[in-house]
Amino acid sequence: MNRKSLKWRIRYYLQYFPLTLNAFVFAALCLLFYKLLYRPLPRSGEEPSAFLPFVLLMAKMAFWFVLVVVSVSALSTLFVWVHFLWLRHNKGVRLELSFVQEKKDRTAGRSIMQATLHGALRPILGFVNGRLYYDDHQLTGHFALLSDKKKENSLFLRSAISGKSRLLLPDIREYQLRDGFIYFRDMLHLFSLAVEQQISGSFFQPPEVQSAAEKDVFPKKTETTDVRIEQMRRVDGEYLNYKDFEHGDDVRRIVWKVYAKNRDLVVRIPERFEPYASHLYFYASFHALANENRLNSDYAKEMLNYYKNRVWTVYDTLAKKDWQMRYIPDQNFNLPDTLTPAERSARIISASGWHQDHDLLQYFHPAQGAVLCVSSFTDPHQLSQLLEQCDASTVVYLVRCSRVFRHLVAWNWMKRLVLLPPKDRLNRLRSQWTFAPLRLQVTKREKQLEEILKKSAVISEVL
Repeated sequence: MNRKSLKWRIRYYLQYFPLTLNAFVFAALCLLFYKLLYRPLPRSGEEPSAFLPFVLLMAKMAFWFVLVVVSVSALSTLFVWVHFLWLRHNKGVRLELSFVQEKKDRTAGRSIMQATLHGALRPILGFVNGRLYYDDHQLTGHFALLSDKKKENSLFLRSAISGKSRLLLPDIREYQLRDGFIYFRDMLHLFSLAVEQQISGSFFQPPEVQSAAEKDVFPKKTETTDVRIEQMRRVDGEYLNYKDFEHGDDVRRIVWKVYAKNRDLVVRIPERFEPYASHLYFYASFHALANENRLNSDYAKEMLNYYKNRVWTVYDTLAKKDWQMRYIPDQNFNLPDTLTPAERSARIISASGWHQDHDLLQYFHPAQGAVLCVSSFTDPHQLSQLLEQCDASTVVYLVRCSRVFRHLVAWNWMKRLVLLPPKDRLNRLRSQWTFAPLRLQVTKREKQLEEILKKSAVISEVL
């Protein structure tokens, strides 16, 4: 058994330990107050205060009142824990999870978790919390189940307890659930009685919208003549679109294969140029020209999160236009057909990662691609070759991923040494980025990519 596995096992089984740090602190305080309140009275030679007996009486009443209330809460916690164990054993009750997207205009919103426990009770003045294991036995934060679900046609009886929560995890990606726990706790969190829950499934943390400048973008792909634009676009038709044969149609465009099969006379719609367009094809490349070890580092993970937020921001901004958005991924994903275009794009962006398989030249099609997002890991040589094939209507967004580590060096070091320790991975990496070997490589490539964009004919924006 290696060190990592041993650490996980110890942390896992410690979930079953019923006493918390609050229990030891509360026991020490109770012992201290008991000795203070029930110590011997002053000797006869000393004059006690006239109010001392009254003060002691009130203090003893408050002391025992607190003990009774805390004891009732602790006993009720034990009762509801035993009751839930009985429900799990006899009725198969377990924690039910569902993940929904908060709707935000026409785009996907935040991912919210809905947790439900049917038949479970809450302790008197106590709490019911949950916690999940995901991926490689990583733990989420605690989430509360505070809401009551009433039975049908009943104002007082409840059928379940539930709660909504947003799981704030370090990376924007898809997570696999492995296991979970339910904790029954008293009012002071003296006891934490855990029940293991078998949980499986997956959820994803979506990207968030950031501030970004808006560029004038026009679609290049015409599938329907719904939106008029300033430039002439080619309308597909020669081998894709057909219509019924009508009087006046050229007989040379009759599709005889269709006639032989269905006895229907149809003709091909020829390609033509019209000032209309309908679909804006959106591309975002996650291809990375870097060492594999560096792509798996914490620096690369934070830059990936930054890149995803910026890509989603561009998509969210353009999705508010009149035309339809078509996001073309550079990786393969199996997604439900019931998702809206915005939800599907959010899932794709969230699940994407740095890769070295599908490079930029294989991915982007200049004839139909209107918007392209590239990162600091993009190959400058490939970008230069690609831009030679693009016209002036193509919009390219360069996301400078190193900006995620921007900070005031002196202020950050002062916070670490004097004020506050770093709260997350990003704060820790920001202070180390100045001396990181990856920094020189990334900043140098960003300058190369900017120079290439300036010399090209495309519309460019640096984020």
